[in-house]
Amino acid sequence: MGYKHFLGRSDLSLIAGQAMIERGLEPEFSRAALQELKAIAHAGQDADPRVVDMTTWLWCSIDNDDSRDLDQLTVAEKQADGQTKVWVAVADVDVLVSKGSALDAHAKHNTTSVYTSTRIFPMLPDRLCTDLTSLNPHQERLAVVVEMVINSDAEVTHSQLYRAKVHNKAKLAYDAISDWIEGDEVLPDAAQAVHGMAEQLLLQDAVAQRLRVRRHDHGSLEFETLQPHAVFEGERVVAIRQQVQNRARQLIEEFMIAANTCTAQFLAHHGHASLRRVVRSPERWQRIVTLAATYDEHLPAEPDSSALEAFLAKRHKADPLRFPDLSLIVVKLMGSGEYVVERANSEAIGHFGLSVRDYTHSTAPNRRYPDLVTQRMIKSVLMDTPAPYSSGELESLALHCTQQEDAARKVERRMRKSESALMLAGHIGQVFEAVVTGKTPSGTWVRVFSPPVEGMLTSYTSDHEVGEFLRVKLTHTNVEQGFIDFAAVH
Repeated sequence: MGYKHFLGRSDLSLIAGQAMIERGLEPEFSRAALQELKAIAHAGQDADPRVVDMTTWLWCSIDNDDSRDLDQLTVAEKQADGQTKVWVAVADVDVLVSKGSALDAHAKHNTTSVYTSTRIFPMLPDRLCTDLTSLNPHQERLAVVVEMVINSDAEVTHSQLYRAKVHNKAKLAYDAISDWIEGDEVLPDAAQAVHGMAEQLLLQDAVAQRLRVRRHDHGSLEFETLQPHAVFEGERVVAIRQQVQNRARQLIEEFMIAANTCTAQFLAHHGHASLRRVVRSPERWQRIVTLAATYDEHLPAEPDSSALEAFLAKRHKADPLRFPDLSLIVVKLMGSGEYVVERANSEAIGHFGLSVRDYTHSTAPNRRYPDLVTQRMIKSVLMDTPAPYSSGELESLALHCTQQEDAARKVERRMRKSESALMLAGHIGQVFEAVVTGKTPSGTWVRVFSPPVEGMLTSYTSDHEVGEFLRVKLTHTNVEQGFIDFAAVH
């Protein structure tokens, strides 16, 4: 099918399904999985007396405006000794999706939900991930709770995990809550309707900001990579918008990092191997040193996350317009994250980018298979049952999850290109302001500032350097392939 025949959103959905297949992912659920789904009549239940009733607490969810697969809730409480307790409740997905089931087989194959602007390919069927295993507002759900005590220096001084029943009192969205925290907007109605929720959110924000400062003091890296998404009116792409980091996203990010660290430590304490998410110390550190030198900055000869964070912070302040492109270069030089198996008493590899030693994915079991695996490991400890996975199984899963997550990222990136190509298809000949973002043997890449899209400079010359500003003319788009071509305007 030639791209000239594409009408819009529905065609992008077809391209997305094909991209899934090409990357070895399954866009549809098997007949066996759908048969299992029909047999599930209600949300998970468990009469185990060890399940704590926390349904009266001021739990809330904060996620994207359009998110329906709610994996976690948060709540906090100031203690008499000046410390703060924070609780993160993670949806108990395992209670309805058992290991070895057909539903589990699909989740295990794809290992993650794949998000495109036109279609979401959920790891679990909608009836589960957006309903029966989702921590939806005004519904009682089973969860695994991570309880953390955080002191005034933002240290987690104590943590414990247990199973609980929870009740989401308010479904909130990042942007609206962030605008309220910053004083730009009123508190959303869903939060206003719950007595004490305003104070609750301010307490959570204050603790999260302290956690954030502490992480960055220890070398956690602050990147700003472009995450554009298409906005549709019917079949037409009418805008490409960039997702902005804000206080509410930081709140959830900090609590999830802390919870994931406590979960990894919990499994290690109980002598269990765990599936951990790591970013190794960069093997291409010398290339990062060389990059910093082009800005007249000196980095040490050995990998040092604190020094790299100081360099990034300085560049962000000096040149915010081009900082996303510098971020992307550094991210590529650091290398992507991966899943590994770490055993109790072994030396942890850690997560170089987050500057944490113990880290596992555990807080999104509706969306990521490693989190579901970790949840089963946690529950086996809490319920005193045999470990659900052998070391060999975990090793195989670590490799598989790394590969499939990479495939999912490639699908999402491919679709962002096709969405941008569709939007720009009617703008051939238009001139844009741009910056050079990369050079390869095959050509030069440029990023247009508005809309935030990237394409190839087909009038390739060696004169253009990375970071150079220039004017470019759109010459060609191909929606099916996700191609956008520009020519330099002299």
